[in-house]
Amino acid sequence: MDHLVHLHRQFAYDSWANEETLATLRHAAPPPRSLKYMAHLISAEWLWLARLKQWKQTLEVWPTWSLDECEAQAGKLPPLWQEYLGRMRPAALSQVATYTNSKGEAWTNTISDILTHVLLHSAYHRGQIATDMRAAGLTPAFTDFIHAVRRGFVR
Repeated sequence: MDHLVHLHRQFAYDSWANEETLATLRHAAPPPRSLKYMAHLISAEWLWLARLKQWKQTLEVWPTWSLDECEAQAGKLPPLWQEYLGRMRPAALSQVATYTNSKGEAWTNTISDILTHVLLHSAYHRGQIATDMRAAGLTPAFTDFIHAVRRGFVR
């Protein structure tokens, strides 16, 4: 499987897992920390997309969004990621992107590494949300990748 096809699948999974997590948060009256992690996860995806597309970064790294705001912002991301990946050619994955992080530091990374980071960063914070929800006596979303594939949520 080529790397771009793999990334399309991974971003489809990311979108599904974020939707599942948001639905669980909606159903369970989320602990404040879970909502904080979710807002950060979504905002970080926006920040990385803005860096890659060289858009002005307007969002905070740790916004204080309501669940409705999280859902609205998360809902806009999947078509943007798929469009970004859809316009990309395999050689572009090894190109470098230069950006400034939230601390004002300049960095350069390959596009492939940035896209991988976005996916792993989101998975990491969904894990924190699951842990936080369990600690509060709630049942978190079941967002395992293999579950999504088995159920046909990701093709």
